[in-house]
Amino acid sequence: MTTETTETATTKTAATEIRPAAVEVHDVHKWYGAHRVLDGVELTVRPGEVTVILGPSGSGKSTLLRVINHLEKPEVGYVSVNGEPIGVRRHGKRSKIGVPPGRLKELSERVILGQRSQIGFVFQNFNLFPHLTALDNVAAAPVATGKLTKPKAQELAHELLGRVGLADKVGAYPRQLSGGQQQRVAIARALALRPGVILFDEPTSALDPELVGDVLAVIKDLATSGTTLIIVTHEIGFAREVADRVVFIDGGRIVEQGLPTEVLDHPKHERTKDFLSKVL
Repeated sequence: MTTETTETATTKTAATEIRPAAVEVHDVHKWYGAHRVLDGVELTVRPGEVTVILGPSGSGKSTLLRVINHLEKPEVGYVSVNGEPIGVRRHGKRSKIGVPPGRLKELSERVILGQRSQIGFVFQNFNLFPHLTALDNVAAAPVATGKLTKPKAQELAHELLGRVGLADKVGAYPRQLSGGQQQRVAIARALALRPGVILFDEPTSALDPELVGDVLAVIKDLATSGTTLIIVTHEIGFAREVADRVVFIDGGRIVEQGLPTEVLDHPKHERTKDFLSKVL
């Protein structure tokens, strides 16, 4: 390695270190009645990192994603994205990035909606508007948020649908598309607001097996683009291929996390070993 290359690598490392984390989950607790769904979750996701979350059904994976973009409000704790608390504001003087001193106050729904526009969300059941074409489903959010005019939003939608392999489906309605095609429209829609973070909630679980590959291919492409991705999935092979880090959650707690080779090939916790023995 040359001196110039070393200096460049050092500069990049330093730049990464001074940037706030893309996502920080701070001691989050969430419960429904007597059922505790999240139990003191702490998680840090760096900019550009692909984090895959694994765990059994009911372990709190999907709830964690919904807490990250404040679709669910935690009873205790909070989430910050790029150093900004989501859904709450600080009381008193800010002590350091992402850490609000004292108690937190809920923001207005209008402000929260603005924050959510920076966090893409791809749902397992697509959630497309049935009365809109693929093009209009993708263009709707940039227009609604005032980020783009309708012509510019439609131009972007054409580009994004082409990116996910659906250039020939711009005029199709959701009912005219396969599940895999609908999910790719949903991914294009998430990209339309150019979010810094995209959350995927089991994006292939509602698909027939033969349709899974096309959707995973689109997500693999995104994984190389520098966008921060947090993906809940049961696709272990996919996790091994794209993840920078794998997080195993059970009973609302993070049991184990690390590189894919560490968690998937050499798990340390007995609960992780038991789970992987049943899905591999």
